[in-house]
Amino acid sequence: MSKNIYIGLTDRDVNRIIEMAWEDRTTFDAIEEQFGLRESDVIKLMKREMKLSSWKMWRERVQGRRTKHASKRDFESGRHKSTSQRLISNNKISKR
Repeated sequence: MSKNIYIGLTDRDVNRIIEMAWEDRTTFDAIEEQFGLRESDVIKLMKREMKLSSWKMWRERVQGRRTKHASKRDFESGRHKSTSQRLISNNKISKR
């Protein structure tokens, strides 16, 4: 991926990626499938967008977490909807 990982991403996309990265059961594979960013790219994006202390807390939280890596999960699927999922359709916030 190019040096600028924001190519083709809107502010809304960046915000959604951050939200998905914070969710425990949303895998990095799901983020890659929807936005084309690999785990390393998501880490770079999070580091650029967050305060250093928040980024460190997030990295500590997700590092080695089985639910963030599809290959490490001991289940195929489970409850992984965000609390705002009913407002989201195809990664676009629904307009009311």
